[in-house]
Amino acid sequence: MSQPIDYHCRPFRPCVGIMLINSVNQIFVGQRLDNHGDAWQMPQGGIDHGETPLEAGLREMHEEIGTNKAQLLREHPEWLSYSIPEGLANQLWGGKYRGQTQKWLAFRFTGDNADINIDTQHPEFRQWRWSSVTSLHQLAVPFKRQVYGKIIEDFRDIFEI
Repeated sequence: MSQPIDYHCRPFRPCVGIMLINSVNQIFVGQRLDNHGDAWQMPQGGIDHGETPLEAGLREMHEEIGTNKAQLLREHPEWLSYSIPEGLANQLWGGKYRGQTQKWLAFRFTGDNADINIDTQHPEFRQWRWSSVTSLHQLAVPFKRQVYGKIIEDFRDIFEI
């Protein structure tokens, strides 16, 4: 049996993050099914081999929240990374990664609330809501807050803050 890779030597999982913004500049957040705390997050997911971040973002949006009613506003120029706690990292993705490196996409939601359906084939969220940009940072789990802060800062002109 092979030894697990040391936590600090593990790579980051390539991922896409989705900031879905409604017509009044609120952001979609969901409460994960596998986390019973009060943490909320924006949709995100892995980038499949050969897939662009935009393709992954559109796929993940459909898989996680059941909609494709969105228009791309911006792709963040950098990959933003975060580590997850070691105990959690050992449970996720077969212990192969220490966290995620994400390409963030900002989308304008062009539908209405009835177009969002979190009861998908492989549901990830227990419930969802629209959040103000000022509340977003506080809603996230602590290990995602630095990345969320960077996204909010870099996309701030979208919200006219």
